[in-house]
Amino acid sequence: MTDVAPQRGAAGPLVRLGCDAQMPEGFVIGSTQDVKAATGCTVVLCEKGAAGGVSVLGAAPATRETDLLRPENAVDVVHGLVLSGGSAYGLDAASGVMAFLEEKGRGVSFSGMTVPIVVGASLFDLNVGDGSVRPDAAMGYAAAQAAATTTAVGNVGAGCGASVGKLLGPAMSMKGGLGAASITLSGVAGTDTVTVSAVVAVNALGCIYDRAAHLPNQPIAGVLDPSQRTHGRLHVLDGLQAIMRLAATSAADEDGAGSANAMLGANTTIGCILTDARLAKTQAARVSVMAHDGLARAIDPVHTGFDGDAVFCLASGSAGEGAQPDVIGAFAALVMELAVVNAARAAQSAYGLLAASDLV
Repeated sequence: MTDVAPQRGAAGPLVRLGCDAQMPEGFVIGSTQDVKAATGCTVVLCEKGAAGGVSVLGAAPATRETDLLRPENAVDVVHGLVLSGGSAYGLDAASGVMAFLEEKGRGVSFSGMTVPIVVGASLFDLNVGDGSVRPDAAMGYAAAQAAATTTAVGNVGAGCGASVGKLLGPAMSMKGGLGAASITLSGVAGTDTVTVSAVVAVNALGCIYDRAAHLPNQPIAGVLDPSQRTHGRLHVLDGLQAIMRLAATSAADEDGAGSANAMLGANTTIGCILTDARLAKTQAARVSVMAHDGLARAIDPVHTGFDGDAVFCLASGSAGEGAQPDVIGAFAALVMELAVVNAARAAQSAYGLLAASDLV
């Protein structure tokens, strides 16, 4: 999905979706994937470093260096970020990004050495393709090599093996993917021009909704109707009731073989907000919290015990001072919502999973 929203007047905001999404100055992004194995990683490089923050609201995360981003801790610059498949195994991809950045001389100087600061998170896609193949250092290095000012979306990078709508189990789920969106603001964020972008890999337990669609209460991707799967009809569920059924199944299943236990942690939506606004580390952390509102607007249910949802915020500061953090946070929630919807609409059917584009 690459539609560009109309500009609202000469000084109004300009929204871009998908591969048209604008990366703020100071960032490049690259993805690589193993299509056969259904996994991959997406890498963001901060050319001159960036202030970073993170908010982890899912209960089953797989993350790297998130403690370093806590406002009270010492290091206040990030050089790279990795979103990957492979569950906790996929965190290895960050080692390849570190190696790439070290070769470029980017990192924190210490005793004659350069130590790149690379943060990241992984999602669970081991049950979609070949679970024995996971993103590793070589894949992370390749994604860093491929980094550019634009991004691909859909079945790429961390979204390669992503799926959504697993409330009735993997057999009734649909294809997720990688999505992106950006908004460029002039004169409304306390500075001349500032860009706020979102990149997100959507692998949610819940269903995906598009509030701008004609049927906002009908998911655009999610749980398929068990009786009509071949026709691609969605099954409208009360998410809370479905979660309660899963919890009851999990509690009754002492040997851990039931569907609920099998799905515990087998989800997760991971993403990042990128901006050229100048934010302090504490402000970047607050923006990452506000960006979760975008997940909540587009995914239902979200932040469950079966998800490991995490959102990062990186601020390059190249646009200068003056941007109001709450304004950046409000638009961060907007672009995150748009990026989630873009991920679902850009996904293509694969690995036996139908995609939103298959439902007419």
